[in-house]
Amino acid sequence: MSETWLVVLFVGAATIAFKAAGPVLVGRRALPPRVQSLVELLAPVMLTALVVTQTFGGGGKLSVDARVVGVAAALVALRLRAHIIVAMVVAGVATAVVRLLV
Repeated sequence: MSETWLVVLFVGAATIAFKAAGPVLVGRRALPPRVQSLVELLAPVMLTALVVTQTFGGGGKLSVDARVVGVAAALVALRLRAHIIVAMVVAGVATAVVRLLV
């Protein structure tokens, strides 16, 4: 088994254990409001960090290319209240058009 698959299996097992730990440790008790608000913000913050690093990161340096146009187009679509799937298609099309033209 390769090192990559070992890492994948380890991360998967750690994720399952982490998700199972919540109900086991907290049980039927409610989280304090401050902790609950932090937990609710965790997923959007992690997604934002992933999008930013994948959009602007390129080999250890700041990279501005067609991906930035795609993310900007998706943001405009979302601001105009488009469905998330529509925003993803808009981002893909915008990125493809910029790559085609450049």
